[in-house]
Amino acid sequence: MRRRASRSSRSRTHVRTLAVLAAAGLLLTGCTAAGKAGESDEGGSGKTGGTAAVKVGLVYSRTGLLADYGKQYRDGFMAGLDYATKGTGKVAGHRIEVTEQDDAGDPGKAVSAAKNLIGKGYKVLAGTTDSGVALQMAPLAAQNKVLYVSGPAATDAVTGINGYTFRSGRQSYQDILTAGAMLGDAAGKKVTVLAQDSTFGQANVAAVKAVLGAKGAKVGSVLAPPSATDLTPFARQVKAGGPDLVFVAWAGSTAPALWTALDQQGVLGAGKVVTGLAGTASYPVFGAAGSKVSFLAHYFPGAGGGNAVEKAMLDSVTKAGGTPDLFTPDGFTAAQMIVHAVAEGSATDPAAMVKALEGWTFDGVKGKAQVRAEDHALVQPMFVARLTGKGAALKPELLDTEPMDTVAPPVKPSAG
Repeated sequence: MRRRASRSSRSRTHVRTLAVLAAAGLLLTGCTAAGKAGESDEGGSGKTGGTAAVKVGLVYSRTGLLADYGKQYRDGFMAGLDYATKGTGKVAGHRIEVTEQDDAGDPGKAVSAAKNLIGKGYKVLAGTTDSGVALQMAPLAAQNKVLYVSGPAATDAVTGINGYTFRSGRQSYQDILTAGAMLGDAAGKKVTVLAQDSTFGQANVAAVKAVLGAKGAKVGSVLAPPSATDLTPFARQVKAGGPDLVFVAWAGSTAPALWTALDQQGVLGAGKVVTGLAGTASYPVFGAAGSKVSFLAHYFPGAGGGNAVEKAMLDSVTKAGGTPDLFTPDGFTAAQMIVHAVAEGSATDPAAMVKALEGWTFDGVKGKAQVRAEDHALVQPMFVARLTGKGAALKPELLDTEPMDTVAPPVKPSAG
């Protein structure tokens, strides 16, 4: 059942930003070849019998442009491991040993680290915020028959890519379906994508056409040169088109100027504007416009309604000195999945781990979630929010929860 705030608290405008997703490279792919891991005589979780440790390779951005996101993911993973093992660090008698590797957001470094771990007998890999990294890690996992649980990387291409790859975060399709839910019946509605004329912007235009266009919406776009600093003409162009919904996909330092222009030109009051709620650090970007728009959200602290799992994550991360944020649940969920794969599958056989995860429904940080058997999509709820307060005191307020089935991506049968 969908949860909604009272009518008085609901905004009449709706918002969606993929700006931070661009910064994280979530819609872009790398070009590094995956390759086959080398052989190694070193032992690991691949040993059979006894209670040998299950060795997990955590490959994520400890440094580089995505380091903040990497820390969120890592903090969540450690909290999730503690939660799923009930504080013991063990499952089915096997100790879980985690080895952290820094990919610095570089697919080449990630693949090199993964090959080294696989060569040492690691049967489980997890991590990565960047889609380009995930799209190189996934084939490597399939080639070497190891379990790979991708992290916050949002590219839809990870879903169904092969039988050994899963995901612990959401995917772009779920973002766009959440935006579409704000539109209601899309048939005949006019949607304008406001973006920069770049690979990122064009990818978002294509995605909105594929998702909302398929539902009958008439999708157009207003694309600004990436170098543009005067964004008023583009705001005016959007308003003149009279769209029912404006889908904003913007990246870079001109974001504050964009939101100021949209506010000054009356776009925010003329119709629904949708953009994505990124991490806490991004809130000031919206300035005075922040209180006038609504955001589709993957997660923010409190979005789960304070359920027992969310409370456990928030308490654990905070106690450890971390700050829960956008991608903290992705790490927490990955740990839940790996512990379940070992407990109900095997400590040594990735094929059995895969079978244990397929179709698994569980209580997660965001609420009830399911690992879809057909393509390993993580079907999960999504949120609609708005920002309240001013300046450093800005914080999100939950307006709506879209049930997991409402925003489920289409089934994409796993390859390989």
